[in-house]
Amino acid sequence: MTRSAVAKPPEAKSEFDGYAENYDEELQKGLAVSGESKQYFATGRIAFLQKCLNKLKAQAQRVLDFGCGTGTSVPLLHALPGVNFTQGIDLSAECIAHAEKTYHHQDRRFCTLTDYQPDGSFDLVFCNGVFHHIPVDKRAGAIETIFRSLKPGGIFAFWENNPWNPATRYVMSRIPFDKDAITLTPHESRTLCQSGGFQIVRTDYLFIFPRLLKWFRPLEQLISSWPVGTQYQVLCRKPI
Repeated sequence: MTRSAVAKPPEAKSEFDGYAENYDEELQKGLAVSGESKQYFATGRIAFLQKCLNKLKAQAQRVLDFGCGTGTSVPLLHALPGVNFTQGIDLSAECIAHAEKTYHHQDRRFCTLTDYQPDGSFDLVFCNGVFHHIPVDKRAGAIETIFRSLKPGGIFAFWENNPWNPATRYVMSRIPFDKDAITLTPHESRTLCQSGGFQIVRTDYLFIFPRLLKWFRPLEQLISSWPVGTQYQVLCRKPI
């Protein structure tokens, strides 16, 4: 559920460079308690995002994955209706190399954050589990980069781990690169986005029940406004 940190000096190396080849293995150390793999959560996030976009009658052609890590979500984003170009960016050059090798496609591009220049060309920016790795004083700068990446009216899907859920804190404590992360409450995330110029559309909470209680999962989207899920999405829009 996490990604590489961003918004560090260009010469700095990412702590995630050392996890590029064994990222899934280290992540699974934490996710194992849920009974699911990272793919379950990755597909769940994108499926829920698609439902939100449908409700807004919004369709994206160009999508940016901000803090893409090893690139797991990029092909899922590329498969959204109407999408014809996806780009993944991350501070970790090693993770970008892994993503390029694994998910190369003629209509996809991967590059490091230091090589990326926001140009206001994207309809949708997706970001999952990145901001709790960004130093607090650098978060506003990351939001600015995302804002500048979007077209007017573009959508920002901001996913983070829910610190109000005890299971979230336990999972993060089992993942080597999450132990020292500084989490954001939903209120902090909304405030951060609003301060960066975004309009808040909605906030939802997902992934409540572990595999052991999977029979209750159909209820999750009915109670997504309750702050009990292990992750939450703050959906934002760049004003027209």
